[in-house]
Amino acid sequence: MTDRITAPRTLPADDIWTLASAKARLSEVIDRAQAGPQVITRHGKPNAVVVSADEWARKTARNGTLAEFLLGSPLRGANLELERVQDAPRDEMP
Repeated sequence: MTDRITAPRTLPADDIWTLASAKARLSEVIDRAQAGPQVITRHGKPNAVVVSADEWARKTARNGTLAEFLLGSPLRGANLELERVQDAPRDEMP
């Protein structure tokens, strides 16, 4: 394709689309997103990424709660000594 730009190091050139090209060939962008991320550029810079719904669900799935994450921290029980800054309170906003 002549309207594609140079690909970032991590993606093949076929996975980079200009905004105009992506708009004109949206079905193809979506079909190709099933195999891997498709980058859409605006003014020559990456602006958006289209991924499959399965990939999005996998990337955004929660792996436990915040409490579980903090309890599993390797720093738990490290007896860190932290000092709190005792600054004056901020002025109230009008």
